[in-house]
Amino acid sequence: MSWLRDLQNDHRLERKRLAALLDPDNLPTGRDWSRFMDGLNAAPITDVFVGGSLLTKRNVKEILHSLRVHSNCRVTLFPGSPDQVTPGADAVLFLSMISSRNPDLLIGRHVESGMRIREMGMDVIPTGYMLIGDGPLTTAAYMSNSLPIPSSKKEIAVATAVAGEMLGLNTIFLDAGSGAQQCISPSTILAVRDAVKCPLIVGGGIDDAAGIQAAWQAGADLVVVGNAIEIRPFQLDWLPHPDSFIVKTNPAKERL
Repeated sequence: MSWLRDLQNDHRLERKRLAALLDPDNLPTGRDWSRFMDGLNAAPITDVFVGGSLLTKRNVKEILHSLRVHSNCRVTLFPGSPDQVTPGADAVLFLSMISSRNPDLLIGRHVESGMRIREMGMDVIPTGYMLIGDGPLTTAAYMSNSLPIPSSKKEIAVATAVAGEMLGLNTIFLDAGSGAQQCISPSTILAVRDAVKCPLIVGGGIDDAAGIQAAWQAGADLVVVGNAIEIRPFQLDWLPHPDSFIVKTNPAKERL
């Protein structure tokens, strides 16, 4: 089963997933890398995302090769630029930043990378990528030259997600940005969840088990954790197991 069909099936069955976002520039090296891999394999991670808004030290290809050797997790590219698209992953998020008005992120970079991705034969996931937050400015917002949707404007987030789904995008990714001081509120996640039928990915600013569980409860199918893992790379026992999570029958009353 392809990565996308697997995610769609989990969405239908209300099974939750948890991804570790690995930015090659911010990962342990040498012996610490092996130690980190041991911890990651022991953690309740279902997916690994690889990529970053700006890479200056290490490359994606190097990390993908090592992951294939040391990990059995599904590996998905979360590319910050076309040059981060390299062979070795199971799938690639083909990101359209629908919260932006920057044409380069709506079609320009896709033209640059589309033919190479097709030749690689990876599972391609057309993804509506939405930055949401109020600052301070994250690397993702700065590098994309785009303004995030304000946290208080749920109606804009909903309308944007609906438009993305109508355009045929297979998933919606709500992101506060790596290292954001505030994660996306459960009420915003729930509003978008109620408006679209496709799988929903949520990340940015989530740094504890309660934040992950709140996002799952509000309707996220897959929660992405990056900065919190980078800060505590050898202490991953706080991550909750997706299989142990039970969706409450009325999340609206719990969260709004």
